[in-house]
Amino acid sequence: MTYDCVIRGGNVADGTGAPLRVADVAISDGRIVAVGQVAEPGAEEMDARGLLVTPGFVDIHTHYDGQATWDSQLQPSSWHGVTTAVMGNCGVGFAPVRASQRDKLIELMEGVEDIPGLVLHEGIAWTWESFVDYLNVLESKPRDMDLCAQVPHAALRLYVMGERAARLEPATKDDMAEMRRLTTEAIRAGALGFSTSRSLNHQTVKGDPTFTLRASEEELTEIAMGLADAGAGVIEVVADFDTQEPAPQFEMLKRIVKKSGRPLSLAVVQRHSKPDMWRNLLEWIHQANREGLPMAAQIAPRPIGLLLGLEGNATPFSHVPAWSQLSDLPFDERLAKAREPAVRSAVLAQAAAMEPPKPAEKHYVNFRMMFPLGATPDYEPDERDSIFNRAAREGVSPYELAYDLMTAGDGRDLFLVTALNYARYNLDDCREMIAAEHTLISLSDGGAHVGLISDGSQPTYLLTHWGRDRPTGRFDVSWLVKRLTSDGARAVGLHDRGVIAPGLRADINVIDFSRLQCERPEITYDLPGGAKRFLQRARGYVATIVAGQVTYRNGEATGTLPGRLVRAELKN
Repeated sequence: MTYDCVIRGGNVADGTGAPLRVADVAISDGRIVAVGQVAEPGAEEMDARGLLVTPGFVDIHTHYDGQATWDSQLQPSSWHGVTTAVMGNCGVGFAPVRASQRDKLIELMEGVEDIPGLVLHEGIAWTWESFVDYLNVLESKPRDMDLCAQVPHAALRLYVMGERAARLEPATKDDMAEMRRLTTEAIRAGALGFSTSRSLNHQTVKGDPTFTLRASEEELTEIAMGLADAGAGVIEVVADFDTQEPAPQFEMLKRIVKKSGRPLSLAVVQRHSKPDMWRNLLEWIHQANREGLPMAAQIAPRPIGLLLGLEGNATPFSHVPAWSQLSDLPFDERLAKAREPAVRSAVLAQAAAMEPPKPAEKHYVNFRMMFPLGATPDYEPDERDSIFNRAAREGVSPYELAYDLMTAGDGRDLFLVTALNYARYNLDDCREMIAAEHTLISLSDGGAHVGLISDGSQPTYLLTHWGRDRPTGRFDVSWLVKRLTSDGARAVGLHDRGVIAPGLRADINVIDFSRLQCERPEITYDLPGGAKRFLQRARGYVATIVAGQVTYRNGEATGTLPGRLVRAELKN
């Protein structure tokens, strides 16, 4: 017989955490059919000697809810080995929706996930109302990876309650019953789960809180019971455990899991204001699992922060009036103007004399947590290299140093402001999170925060930094691959992928591990309406295969689009 493809002699990290082994992988009809010594030929023979062969990565926390309706290539995630993405996180999304509510959902997505309203207005065709209709629209479009959708609480609540939801009014018994019914309907149609937000940081672009902020335990439980009625589905939660009483809120989530029987995950990060709170959360999650309650923490393998630069959405001078006069100029003109001595002097003088910026902009001038990102991005910079400390050594103000670095070279160098996960100026705490039980590598936010954050590269970073480059505290590469593949897949109920084994989906990465590297994020103008976004490429991905078909070779799209909507398996 002849296989469709045989990947020959690669170092296989099969997704189980087992040690690397040299093996061939044979593929036919979109499935893996043999692993080991394969004598028969393939229609395509891929020489993987000396290369790392892994399952395709499963990213359980993305926000491609809008982009997936207009774009077949879900970049940047597809550049970083992701072959399955889960969207509809943080309680925001675009279905169900009435025609009169579309603007509100766009305003919420723009505020929470930094996806410009212009892009969403231009890009979304709105050919659906129910969540079932939305799934059918997603299914009709081919793409470069598989995609899973969750029911977003904000859209569901607005659909059922109208303006009462936006005013944060409590749901009535009838409201809750309808939300439960619609959730069951969506899960039975293939939604992967349900997500909600209880975070004060999640606001509309107008500054109004997310519609789900004050949803009662009864409301959340009724929706969770909608998952139970369908016999499938996961729950994803974002909450402010650092600013609210954490223990009562966590106990509420435990009660919801206990009653519904559905697994729940919640975002866990290190808040710099309470740098050890995450340890309490992980211990509570561990205790919940000891009690038989399936709960997990979604964690990030590096700092979560902001990218500031001359071409991005923000700079350390965004709050300065003299700088705002430059913000609408084309990039080349902005750079030339910024380099004029008179403009530099005016901006620096105003910056020095101004009151501290409003809370929404405080990170833009947090020079103690601001670092040059570098041509080869450094996400674990030394404290001594912060703009604050460098400026002190050089005898200049942080504003002066930031200005001169920002306008040097081609003007495209970036600053990283480490807003979360970097309280101690290293990633030791992140390492503990990665190593802990009941944690999931997550929070990439692929498709979101397009002008301020570029974390869709996290899979590549996890392998390079934690498996190869960090001087101390590295992990076994095969175990890291498991974290990126089968751990995430199993957590959200996907049992046909995440492992290289006969009978499973042929979603595979072939990687030159010695060359693997995140590139510097760059601004592109390829969103609907010509809007800009950060995109971050990678080096070292020799091939990415989805359902047995090569979608990327050496980082370039092949044009093949085998990706599909993945509908939940009701038996789960």
